[in-house]
Amino acid sequence: MAETSAIPVVVLSRQQDPVETINSTLRNAGQVVHCTWVRDLADLTDSISAPHAPQLIFFCVGDNEELERAMEQRARIASRVPAIVVRDSITEADLVRGLELGAQDVVTLAARSRLQAVAAREIDAARLDHTLNGTLASARQYRDQMRAFMTGSTDAIAHVQEGIVVDANPAWCELFGRRETSDLLGQPLMDLFHARTHAALKGALVAAAQGRWAGHALSAAATLPDGNELPLEMTLERFDFDGEPAVRLRVATQKRDGETLAKQLEDALRLDTRTGLLRRSPFIEAATSRAAQPLKAGLRAIAYLAPDGFDEIQRSYGPLLSEDILDALGRRLHEQLQPGDLASRVAAHGFAILFERGNVRDQEAWLSHLLESIAQVPLQAGGENVNLRCSVGSAPLHGQGDLLQAPLDTAITAQRAATAAGGNRSSHRAPAGTRPEVGETDRTWANQIKAALMANRFRLVQQPIASLVGDDRPTFDLLVRMLDESGQEVLPTEFLAAAERTDLMKNIDRWIVGAAMSFCAARKPHRVFVRLSRDSMHDQTLGTWLQQQLRASGVSSERIVFQITEEMANAQPHEARTLQGLLSALGFEFALEHFGASNGDAAQLLHRLPVNYVKIDGALMQGLANDRPLQEKVKALVDVAREHDVTTIAERVEDANTMAVLWQLGIEFIQGYFVDTPESVTIG
Repeated sequence: MAETSAIPVVVLSRQQDPVETINSTLRNAGQVVHCTWVRDLADLTDSISAPHAPQLIFFCVGDNEELERAMEQRARIASRVPAIVVRDSITEADLVRGLELGAQDVVTLAARSRLQAVAAREIDAARLDHTLNGTLASARQYRDQMRAFMTGSTDAIAHVQEGIVVDANPAWCELFGRRETSDLLGQPLMDLFHARTHAALKGALVAAAQGRWAGHALSAAATLPDGNELPLEMTLERFDFDGEPAVRLRVATQKRDGETLAKQLEDALRLDTRTGLLRRSPFIEAATSRAAQPLKAGLRAIAYLAPDGFDEIQRSYGPLLSEDILDALGRRLHEQLQPGDLASRVAAHGFAILFERGNVRDQEAWLSHLLESIAQVPLQAGGENVNLRCSVGSAPLHGQGDLLQAPLDTAITAQRAATAAGGNRSSHRAPAGTRPEVGETDRTWANQIKAALMANRFRLVQQPIASLVGDDRPTFDLLVRMLDESGQEVLPTEFLAAAERTDLMKNIDRWIVGAAMSFCAARKPHRVFVRLSRDSMHDQTLGTWLQQQLRASGVSSERIVFQITEEMANAQPHEARTLQGLLSALGFEFALEHFGASNGDAAQLLHRLPVNYVKIDGALMQGLANDRPLQEKVKALVDVAREHDVTTIAERVEDANTMAVLWQLGIEFIQGYFVDTPESVTIG
C-alpha cells in the first residue's frame, strides 16, 4: 500500500515518546498510518479539521485539565473524528470519564495489543462511516433528481410581479378553478387567497423578491370560485420573467406513487378524515410516546377543549347537526395547531391537545388565541353558520416519563371550572400532589445548584439570531443548562425559579458571563445576548467584576449585549437606568426582552431607558400569522422602536408563516425554533 493512502493519526502530547510508541505499535499491527505530533492545544484545530478528517484518528495524551479542553475543542470543530484517550494506567473511573468526554475508548501504552485492537476497530468504523456518508449523499442527490423529473410541469406554477399574476401554467388554473390562463393574468394574487393569510403571503413575496426566502413551505388558504377554501402549501423563489424580477410560486402535485399511497393509507388509519385530527387511540399512543421523551427546551402541557353549554346546542340543533358542529370545531382546532402539536377528540364533545411552547405565557397566549378563533368566526356545519364559544383547561407535563391520565384529568377539571365561571376562557392548573412544598423544593434545588456550580456542571448553549434584512454576521442568544449528577441535562424552567428565590441567580449570572466571554474569545461572533437577573441589577460590585473579566479574557465589550426583561425595567426604573449607564460606560450594548408583554407605554419606556435592541415578546407570536389585531399590536411596537432608533428582534418564532408576517411588519431579526433549536453546546 502506498504511503499516500496512509491513515492520518493525530497525537496530542507534550512528549515525543508516546507519538513514536503509537506509530510503531500501529504499524507493527499492519496499519499503514501517518502520525502527526501536535505539541500544543492551540495547534490542534488545523490538524483535526483537515479535509481527510472523516478517516482520521485522534489520540489525546495529557493531564485531566488539558484532556477536558482538548476533547471540548474536538467536539466543537470535528465531532466525527474518533478520539482515543491515552493514560498511564486505567481505572473504572478513567474509562467512565473518558466516555463522558466523548472519547471512543481509553487505553494505555503498556497494553499494546489492546491499543492495536482499539485502533483497528476505530479505523474500520471511520472507513465505514465515510463510505456510508458518501453513499447517502449520492442517494439523496439521485432522489432529488428523480423528484424533480417526476414533478416536472405538473406542479401548479404562477409568476407574480409586484403582487400581480403575470403567468400561470394549466395546473395552477385547474387548482384555482379557472378555465383559462387569461382568467388569472393581470389579477392581484391576493384575490386568490383568504384574507387571513394575506399578511403572511405578502411578507413571503417581499422576502422571495429579495432572494431571502430559503425554500420554506408557506401555508395558505386558497379561495375557490364556489366560495370554498382549499388549504395549500407553497414554495416561493426569486425568478426573472421577461428580464424583470418576479416571484415563482409552486404548489407541488400530489403524486400517486407507492410512498404517497402508503402515507395516505397510514393517515386514513390514524386520522379522523372529518377533522384532520388524530383518532383517539393513535393520539393516546403518540401522546404517551411524546411524554416519555425529554424536553429540549420550553414547557410541555396537555389541554382539554370543550364547547360551553353543549346541552343547549343539542336541544337547538338536534343530535345529527350537533355532531357536524363538533366536526367543524375539530377542523377549526386543526387549523390552529402548530407543527409538533397533537390533538384528538377524546370524549363525547371534548378534545385533548398535547403541545409544547417556550413558557407558560406562550401556552396561555396560544390557548387564548384558539378560543378567539372559535368565538369570532362562526362554524359552518350542515349548511348552518353556528356561533360557538368554548372553554379550555390545561395542565403541565413536567418532565420525562409523565403519565397522561392525571394531567388530562386535571385539564378536564380546569375546563369545567372555566365553563362554570362564565365560559369562553382558559384555566391553567397543576395536578394535585405533583410537586412537593415550595420550601422543600427550593432547598433541594439550592443544594443541586450549588453542587453543580462547584463541579462545573453548567453548560452554555447558543441559539442563532437570524437577520431578515441581510445582516448575516453571526449573532447568538446564549442560554444556560445544568447537568445533574448523572450527566442528564436540566432545563432552566426547572431550576431558575428556585435559584431566584434562594439568592443564587447572581452566582449563575456570573458563570454565564464568564462562559460568554470565553465563547467570544474563541469564536469571535458579531454579537451575543446575555441575560442578567434582578439580583445582578442590584449588584454593586458588577461593574468592577466586569472590568476584571474583560481584562482577563481580552474580549471586546462591543460583542456582548446584556438584556433584562421589560417587567424588570418597569418595576424598578431607577435601577434599570443605573445598570444601563454602567454597562454603556464599559462599552456593552443593552437590550430589553419580552418587549410588549405588558400593556404599559412602550414609547415612554424607551424614552427613559436608552437601549440598543428590543426583543418583542414571544407570546405575541402565538397565532400572529392569522390575527390582524395582534399584527397591528406588533407593528405598533416596531414603529415605536424605529422612532427611537432601536433594533427589533422577534422572540420564539416557530413557523414560516409567522416569519413571513414579521417580514411584512418590518422586524429586523428573529430567533426561535424556526431558526434553530438551542442545542449546540459551545463552552463547558
